[in-house]
Amino acid sequence: MAKEIVDIIIEGGKASPGPQMGQAFGPLGVNIQDILGEINKRTADFAGMKVPVSVSVDTSTKEFELEVGTPPVSELIKKELVIQKGSGESHINKVGNLAIEQAIKISRMKKDSLIVNTLKAGVKSVVGSCITMGVLVEGKSPRDVEQEIDQGVYDNEINSEKTDLSDEKRAKLKSQLDTIKSELEKSQAALEKASEGEEGKEESGEEGKPEEKKEEPVEKK
Repeated sequence: MAKEIVDIIIEGGKASPGPQMGQAFGPLGVNIQDILGEINKRTADFAGMKVPVSVSVDTSTKEFELEVGTPPVSELIKKELVIQKGSGESHINKVGNLAIEQAIKISRMKKDSLIVNTLKAGVKSVVGSCITMGVLVEGKSPRDVEQEIDQGVYDNEINSEKTDLSDEKRAKLKSQLDTIKSELEKSQAALEKASEGEEGKEESGEEGKPEEKKEEPVEKK
């Protein structure tokens, strides 16, 4: 019994016919619509996220089996924060503020694929993924929160596997993000203004111009 494995990545609940699907399943002689229908049914809960799907096809009977993976950690973070993409300038542009409860939730969802032995290590891994995305964690730099995790600051939440997020906590996270974004914008504006000032000096020739030496009057004898 020969089997062919086809690995694809689709948007949850939105697999559709197209060149990619035709090239992948056409040579196997299977009913593509049946496969797409089952994929969309199994991935509906991951709407708006990229999901890896492995399709095993029996080439003799044309029967198929699906194995649906979980979206990448970055996709789950974006889903939790309701954002379309991470920051292209993560050091100066922050796009979200993740709660430790949300990091715990994502770690639990990825427990079978994260290469870690404990939930605590998984949470730290999720927090680390926020660094390049321009996402804060608990209103702080993800690197600082990684250290706090090591120090046991969030042990109560992690050990109890707390994932619920109150409206009050959500409001606090938003306030923290707004404050930090405002501070970064002011800092960036100040840097740009200073840079423009330096450029103006260079263009006018003021910068680097030697100071004129004044001659001292000679005292007559």
